[in-house]
Amino acid sequence: MRKTVVLDVVGLSATLVGEHTPFLAAYAKKHHQSTIAPMLPAVTTAVQSTYLTGQWPAEHGIVGNGWYDRTDAEIKFWKQSNHLVAAEKVWERARRLHPGFTCSKMFWWYNMYSSADFSVTPRPQYLSDGRKMPDCYAHPASLRDALQKELGQFPLFQFWGPGANIASSRWIAHASMLTDKWHDPSLTLIYLPHLDYCLQKYGHDHTKIAPELRAIDDLCGELVAHYEKQGCEIIILSEYGITNVNRPIHPNRLLREHGLIAIREERGLELLDAGASRAFAVADHQVAHVYINDASCFRKVRELMEQVPGVQLVLDREGKRQHHLAHERSGDLVLVADADSWFTYYYWLDDAKAPDFARIVDIHRKPGYDPVEMFLNPADPFVKLKVIGKVLKKKLGFRYLMDVIPLDATLIKGSHGRMEEDSRHHPVLITTQPVKEHVVATDVHDIILQHLGL
Repeated sequence: MRKTVVLDVVGLSATLVGEHTPFLAAYAKKHHQSTIAPMLPAVTTAVQSTYLTGQWPAEHGIVGNGWYDRTDAEIKFWKQSNHLVAAEKVWERARRLHPGFTCSKMFWWYNMYSSADFSVTPRPQYLSDGRKMPDCYAHPASLRDALQKELGQFPLFQFWGPGANIASSRWIAHASMLTDKWHDPSLTLIYLPHLDYCLQKYGHDHTKIAPELRAIDDLCGELVAHYEKQGCEIIILSEYGITNVNRPIHPNRLLREHGLIAIREERGLELLDAGASRAFAVADHQVAHVYINDASCFRKVRELMEQVPGVQLVLDREGKRQHHLAHERSGDLVLVADADSWFTYYYWLDDAKAPDFARIVDIHRKPGYDPVEMFLNPADPFVKLKVIGKVLKKKLGFRYLMDVIPLDATLIKGSHGRMEEDSRHHPVLITTQPVKEHVVATDVHDIILQHLGL
């Protein structure tokens, strides 16, 4: 068996390996660079689950970063239990093939209650006074304490939100190397999310993303140098490419205008009542799952969605089957945006009635993915002063609401999720062993085993 590390450089596509990533460009020339055909949906949790199981979403059940739980009648995003992934994982297969095999899973998703030997994942503390405190969850539990003793507290507010930057990826990288030093796992899986932030905010505007490309390139160089010293086989890959967009689509607003969505008004603000709605959409980047509680309106909903500018595909039962999405968690219809468009979760028609969580970073209560959480409100000239004041309240132990996020979806310049046609924007795959020039997502599972020598 050969020791192996997989670096997941989120958002890295072939077109970004070049001038602004000198280490990766040189490393790829010395080894083997290919591309991975984008899958549907090309979003973090679904792609990672496919890479690690060798199965499509129809089999492992991860149809997106979130979905509607029909039993609880709740929309749930960014859950963490590995039990949600209903297929054998690559480390479980490797352990069967080679007793004594161990795996370190560093911040790849569905990392709680995993059968991996060592794992770390973001897990803030939600205090009873309303504060959210940075933290992480690890197995074994002692690993969390050991890592934070060496590296300081996990920088949660640099992992997501307006403050997201290279600090979180650097912490993950250094935690991975420490775990390698302490435990010498056979396989290490490392998640490096940095490019995800700037590419969604700015698209391929190199005047803004060039320093971010160089930052992740330097970090990859540091990781590769460490693992080469350990004699590791190295796989560098990404989950998807991010492309420029300029049109947000609001499917829930359209459904509301046609009387299909149920709204509850509380304290003058509006909440989407999914269980009482006849139909609603769960937005996830360039894919949206439409759930229809009232079967009599299926045809109406489909016809509405087929007429929306920017919607390229409306997948019914047969369409879902063809795209490996025929699973009970999927929507009754699945929408796929065209290359210029992406889906918002917005359902209110008047910003004054938007729910309080709309203006904060709240990945769990929002009934859909919200990339606008990466911005401070540019329309508020005092927004940075407000942030400082709210942080002071937090430090003094007072309740606070960090309501500084804008409601302007046009700020987003990059997205992903669809099956991008242009191969320059396909996810990249750089390996120390030769593989096919073009692979599909389910091949990654076997490529990992190949590098391990199993």
